[in-house]
Amino acid sequence: MPRKNVIGIDVGGTNVRAGVVRDERLREVRSIPIDPAGSAEEVLQQICGLIDETRLADVDGIGIGVPSVVDLATGVVYDVQNIPSWKEVPLKAILEDRYAMPVLVNNDANCFALGEHHFGKGVGCPSLIGLIVGTGFAGGVIVGGRLYPGRNCGAGEFGMLPYLDGILEHYCSGQFFPRRVGRTGEEVFRQAVAGDGEAVKLFAEFGRHVGEGVKAVLFTYDPELIVVGGSVRKAFRFFQEAMWESIRSFAYANSLRSLRIELSELDHIAVLGAAALHYDAEPTGG
Repeated sequence: MPRKNVIGIDVGGTNVRAGVVRDERLREVRSIPIDPAGSAEEVLQQICGLIDETRLADVDGIGIGVPSVVDLATGVVYDVQNIPSWKEVPLKAILEDRYAMPVLVNNDANCFALGEHHFGKGVGCPSLIGLIVGTGFAGGVIVGGRLYPGRNCGAGEFGMLPYLDGILEHYCSGQFFPRRVGRTGEEVFRQAVAGDGEAVKLFAEFGRHVGEGVKAVLFTYDPELIVVGGSVRKAFRFFQEAMWESIRSFAYANSLRSLRIELSELDHIAVLGAAALHYDAEPTGG
């Protein structure tokens, strides 16, 4: 059965990207800046303008990923990060009414996991976590070849688990660096690249915390594969060894024998993942 042609949309904090996935290939991706200070209606019209430019006559649906909590049944998004005016937006209903086609809405971490499962490192892998390590520490969960979002779209919020004197997100994301040394992760990364020994040690400390976060992922879902995305992945070489040192103390050694941890490499993975919401919704074998 041929796959649907779908518009995938990634709503970021400062830009919205959209592209058409046709014959399981991403066509031209368009991007526009959005005004995060704009009203809910103004931001919505900017997104619709991008869809209008992207839309093709044979498109079967729209998938959209947002950095927020989503009511999956109704497609209402709540408290979208970096768009203060989007407190409660019935995005699915608005877009379906305007474009007369099915619209699926989900959060960005779930879309990332679906993108890797259908197009990236997770093709053919029925059990994986798409782990975004950036300003937060959260993942999308694939179980049995399907997205598992949880009842309230909350599955994979690993960063909120208690850890040390706070939560995992304080130690396993970009938040670690300003909290620890008062500098951004980008600044510490540049120093490490330049050979600064203290910066390299700081990344090793960070890696040990990330390893503890990965163990939390293993205890909860025991995946075959973890694909790491997010801004921190570009510094992976500075913390992967320390990360694995922590992971090797995991209680169930057998789970580690076949575990793979890989970096996301696809461009526009968030757009691909948003489109893949429609693939995930297809009947088994469809």
